[in-house]
Amino acid sequence: MKADPFVQLRLLDLQALDSALDRMAHRRRTLPELAEIARLDGLLEGLAGDIALAEAGVADLQRDLDKAEADIEQVRVRKARDEERLNSGAITQAKQLEELQHEVATLTKRQGDLEDAELEVMERMEEAQASLDALVAQRTEHQQARGRAVDAREAAWLEIDAEAEAKRKERGEVAVEIPADLLALYEKVRAAEGGIGAGPIERGRCGGCHVDLLNNEKAEFRNAPTDEVLRHESCSRILVRTAESGL
Repeated sequence: MKADPFVQLRLLDLQALDSALDRMAHRRRTLPELAEIARLDGLLEGLAGDIALAEAGVADLQRDLDKAEADIEQVRVRKARDEERLNSGAITQAKQLEELQHEVATLTKRQGDLEDAELEVMERMEEAQASLDALVAQRTEHQQARGRAVDAREAAWLEIDAEAEAKRKERGEVAVEIPADLLALYEKVRAAEGGIGAGPIERGRCGGCHVDLLNNEKAEFRNAPTDEVLRHESCSRILVRTAESGL
């Protein structure tokens, strides 16, 4: 394949632009903010389960507390009714009076027992609510951190995308200067060789694979016509002669 030496040099410019675009794409995929967002998503997912369990525990305790309060109120009402009967003087028979006094005493003890149980539930409720509040606060902290990471990611993406767009525009301007057959060869090699389709010969070394050229290769490239498109047999990449080739 033949190509004007100037066009071959422009192929190096095209490679430089493609390499820059590859670096931008890699940077876009590997922003530290992406890892931070993924980390926070994992923490938030774990917290979601913990919060659900904590909320269920608080709800269970609230039901226990509501039941305890209802039981206490029921005993309190019954006790108040019995005390009113005692104080009214309507009961004159000793046996009935004794039975009513016994019932009031029993209800008083029952109320005390229920209030003690209620206090225990309230203490457990306070501990459970405190644990839930701590988990919710932690979730809020992670959500805020995630929001900041998302904002940073979006800002970085905007910057990268703007720079990449400028590079793609410049690449288009360079690509039209390169003959179709040479451009097709370059694209084919670049796709097969990790994004590097062409490189300069630099001080007797392949600029694509960075392997020193053999003496017979140097002689072959040195004696080749200036418009001949060179290929490095070891890595298949297009080689371009420059003032620093050292041939």
